[in-house]
Amino acid sequence: MSPAAHVLLALLAAGPLHGYDLKKTHDQRFPRARPLAFGQVYGTLGRLERDGLVERRGQSREGGPDRTEFALTDTGRARLREWLGAVETPAPYVSSTLLAKVVVALLVDGVDQARGYLTAQRQAHTDRLRELTAVKTDPEASLADVVAADFAIAHLDADLRWLRTTLERVADLHREVRS
Repeated sequence: MSPAAHVLLALLAAGPLHGYDLKKTHDQRFPRARPLAFGQVYGTLGRLERDGLVERRGQSREGGPDRTEFALTDTGRARLREWLGAVETPAPYVSSTLLAKVVVALLVDGVDQARGYLTAQRQAHTDRLRELTAVKTDPEASLADVVAADFAIAHLDADLRWLRTTLERVADLHREVRS
């Protein structure tokens, strides 16, 4: 099951909701995460219902189209608890667009092009780091905003350390090639 499916189960643990409200609640509770698309919400709810993890609780019409309300089943609650109790295995493979671009730049364009890409990417990461730091100091930021900013900052910081190390390696290689 996808992380999004588990998040929807968690949101339903508080009580039945319509698909529209689930999407809205997700986007509010995970303010720095990628927003869920309505199609993803309804597709996921369909799979969760098929698997007996949620059930329909009725429909209502609030000045618009019919809205089906979904509720967590006992099986869904047990599955959610099981997921929460499981430790996440560290990713066995490194997978990142950033890594792929750097390796491809080195393979295709050589050291000079890779250095330009790395430098530009480091600047973009630094700019984003500043934005997220501002979120943390905003007195109106919610706890969810701050926690999400902390998470993103930690990942950006790791990327920046890797970018710095890679730039040093590329500079060393550049010096070796030139001498």
